[in-house]
Amino acid sequence: MKSTHKINHPINSDNLDILFEPWTLNKTLTIKNRIIMAPMTRCLADDYLVPTQDMVDYYARRADAGLIISEATVIRADGQGYPNTPGIYSQAQIEGWRQVTQKVHDNGGKIFLQLFHAGRVSHPVHLKGELPIAPSSIALDGVVSRTDGFHYPVPRALTIDEIPPLVESFAIAAKNAIKAGFDGVEIHAANGYIIDQFLHWQSNRRTDKYGSTPENMTLFALEVVDAVINAVGADRVGIRLSPAAYLHMDHHQDDVEVFRYLLPQLVKRDLAYLHTGMFDDSMHFDDLDGTVTSFLRKNYNGTLIASGSYSSDDAVRAISKKLFNLIAFGRSFIANPDLIDKIKSDQKLVAYDESMLATLF
Repeated sequence: MKSTHKINHPINSDNLDILFEPWTLNKTLTIKNRIIMAPMTRCLADDYLVPTQDMVDYYARRADAGLIISEATVIRADGQGYPNTPGIYSQAQIEGWRQVTQKVHDNGGKIFLQLFHAGRVSHPVHLKGELPIAPSSIALDGVVSRTDGFHYPVPRALTIDEIPPLVESFAIAAKNAIKAGFDGVEIHAANGYIIDQFLHWQSNRRTDKYGSTPENMTLFALEVVDAVINAVGADRVGIRLSPAAYLHMDHHQDDVEVFRYLLPQLVKRDLAYLHTGMFDDSMHFDDLDGTVTSFLRKNYNGTLIASGSYSSDDAVRAISKKLFNLIAFGRSFIANPDLIDKIKSDQKLVAYDESMLATLF
C-alpha cells in the first residue's frame, strides 16, 4: 500500500458549487448539500454513556452539513471499547440523544446515528470485568486506547446461539435511534470492530455457518443489515465498510473475495448509502487494484460517500468524474465548526490539532 496525494491540498476550485447541490438519497431523504460530517469518536459522554449538553452544542454548530453522522454509539453494554462513548440502549441515553437531534433539526440539519459494537477492540476495564466478545478467540495485538497501558486480551468467541441476540441488539438500537429523533442509522461495519471482524480472515477462524468461505463470512453482516432494515426501513440505513485491513486488523490476501461477495448483496438491499471507512483514502492496495473508494465504486452502484483526508478540491474533481457522490470530512469539522461557510467563501481552514480532542467546540 502507498500514499499518493497531499492531504493538505489548498482550496482553489472554480467549481465548488457541485458540493452545495442537494442530493436525493431516496424517496424519504434529500440532503441539502454533498458535504457529510464524518463519525468521530470523542469520548465525552457522561459516566453512564449519556450524551451531554456539550455534545448537543457540538453537533448543533455543524448542522449546515448535508448530513451529520454521529460518533460511534454503543448498541449494548458489552459493545463498549473506549471510555465515555455514548450508548443507545438505555432510556437515559435515548433522552440524551433526543436533545442532540432536536437541536440539529432546529438548525436545519439532518443526522444519522452510527451503530457500533467494538467486539475484540475492548478490555475488561470497559466491560465490568468480562472479556470482550468476537467471532474467534484471537487477540488484537497492541495497547488498549485511552488506558494505562493495558494490552488487548484474548476475546471470548461467540457461540452460535449468541449471534441471533447480537443481531437483534443492532435492530433494537436502530429503533431506539429513531425514537431519539435520528433521521436514520449507519451500521459501523468497518475499522476492525465486530462486524468487520467477521469479514476478515485474520479475525474470523470459525468453521460453522459464519466462517470458512466468503459467503459464510458475510452472513453476520447481512443478518445485521436485514434486521436493521426490518426495524427502520432501508431508506434510513447506511453502512460503513473498510475492505482493506488497515486498522485493528491484519491483512489477508483473500479478504477481497469476501467483499466481492458482500457488495452485490448490499446493492440488492437498496440502502441509503455506502460509506468508505478510511482515514487516508489515497492509500493504494494491490489486492483492491486501487483505493478503497475506487474498489467500492466498481462493485456498488448506489450512493457512495468517500472519506479519508480529502480536500474540497479533491472532492470536487472526484465527484465531477462520478468517482463517488458525497464527501465526508472529519478532522476539519472538529477544527472548523463553520466548515461549510469557510469552503463556500474560500477561507483558510483552522488546522486540526490533537489537543482539540480534549474539548467539544
